[in-house]
Amino acid sequence: MNTAVDYTSTSWELIIAVNHQYEGEQKEFPVRVSGDLHIGGVMLRLVERIQISQDWSDYGLWWEQKCCWLLKTHWTLDKYGIQADAKLIFTPQHRPLRLQLPNMKTVRLKVSFSSVVFKTVSEICKILNIRRSEELSLLKPSDEVFKKKRKKEKSNMDVIIEDVLNLDSSSLISGSLASPGLYSKTMTPTYDPVNGTPASSTITWFSDSPLTEQNCNILAVSQPAYPPETLAKMYKPRTLLDKAKINSRWLDSSRSLMEQGIQEDDKLLLRFKYFHFFDLNPKYDAVRINQLYEQARWAILLEEIDCTEEEMLMFAALQYHIGKLSMSSDVLDFVNEPEVDEVESALANLEVALEGGKTNNILEDITDIPKLANYLRLFRPKKLTLKPYKQYWFVFKDTSISYFKNKESAHGEPTEKLHLRGCDVIPDVNVAARKFGIKLLIPVADGINEVYLRCEDEHQYATWMAACKFASKGKTMADSSYRTEVNNIMSFLKMKNVTSVPQVPNDTEAVDLSSESLVSPRYVKKFKTKQVQTSLSTSFLHGVTDLTLIKCI
Repeated sequence: MNTAVDYTSTSWELIIAVNHQYEGEQKEFPVRVSGDLHIGGVMLRLVERIQISQDWSDYGLWWEQKCCWLLKTHWTLDKYGIQADAKLIFTPQHRPLRLQLPNMKTVRLKVSFSSVVFKTVSEICKILNIRRSEELSLLKPSDEVFKKKRKKEKSNMDVIIEDVLNLDSSSLISGSLASPGLYSKTMTPTYDPVNGTPASSTITWFSDSPLTEQNCNILAVSQPAYPPETLAKMYKPRTLLDKAKINSRWLDSSRSLMEQGIQEDDKLLLRFKYFHFFDLNPKYDAVRINQLYEQARWAILLEEIDCTEEEMLMFAALQYHIGKLSMSSDVLDFVNEPEVDEVESALANLEVALEGGKTNNILEDITDIPKLANYLRLFRPKKLTLKPYKQYWFVFKDTSISYFKNKESAHGEPTEKLHLRGCDVIPDVNVAARKFGIKLLIPVADGINEVYLRCEDEHQYATWMAACKFASKGKTMADSSYRTEVNNIMSFLKMKNVTSVPQVPNDTEAVDLSSESLVSPRYVKKFKTKQVQTSLSTSFLHGVTDLTLIKCI
């Protein structure tokens, strides 16, 4: 009951609407306040008027006219500029949001509508087990998508796209102190509660996430491609202006979701915004790496970015190979992978080195980089030329190849030095004809430098091919996986020699069936289906078949 003191000239009545999460309609409550009353006191008086016993800690005041949250509870009403005509809403700060991931899967999870978008994305990434959240941001869907959906409400596309994975848990509030965070667990020994054995890094990473209760592979493993009919119904930017509008739909990272007009259960797109990726580790970044690949895949299929025909065919071959490995039983199992503590291994080798012993080659001397030196044959294709391969003395060191007229002149200036970082390495092999060639497409200032190398035998080809592959990725032969790559190439050559595999993949029919789902509709319309299938089969043979799942992605 209000006393006479409450109705002095300094007090006035403020109407506050309460948006209760378990009730459909808002209820308004009058609260007697004064200008020197702080926001925390206003909420306390409001809860006393509501007279409902529950946890109100997640509720906050939203000022509708100013479109802002009143989060500084120590500020007074006068400091905020709130008067009797202000429309305030007492509403939950964490609400459900539908989020479309880069792999076109939609998840529903509870996020903060009062925090800035940068912090909200960080909380989302913790739930989805994606490190380096600063690389991602939220994007509004295009208006054309909603127009298209209104015309085709009964289409099967809506059933596929809106297959929502529900990660909304009432016990999980993003950013709560009950969750210690996932990033610190990579260096903490954890044990499986069932059998007591040391838990792998992936189990540790997913332990506090709602993905543990469901199949986490839906985000970490590439899913089957949609049929061509579904792809044809999806929105694609038609003009250069439409492609430019994509970047105008990014949310402001310094403002909250509600401040930018996002309401409960709205749909947003989670995408990689800053393409500068740091510390990609397959051991901990299974979801992050797969979502990176999926975003590139859909950007090409929906023609959001421009690419050449050769790039599209090579990416289509990678798509097919990744899909094949993902569906097979030999897919890389992150859960059962052997656990190796890099810090303990480094400390053990350092201790052995200080005691004068010999390390077990886990830590190699980075100053001692191996090199290759052999006679190879070189050919440069030019118009109206019939010159054959010419023999030179080649020296491979670091990530570059130098060649000389002969071995004796190797101490002088080379005839030419080829820098292989960023180049394309394509095998040109015919085991039956004893042809072991390497095709190098080296980017230079005025275009592409095309070079053909011819090796004498299988062993020479395997060592030089592995070195070229590593150099194109910025690695040297000092890498610990170089010998493994040489052995893999040798095994592949022996297998082709024994079985005499023809120059067409054994599963061409599978490629034919899915070729239209691997390239953009524009490319399918430009060429006949058979031409696409033939080109795809050729690209599939160029260094794709022997790649593992992680190397493909």
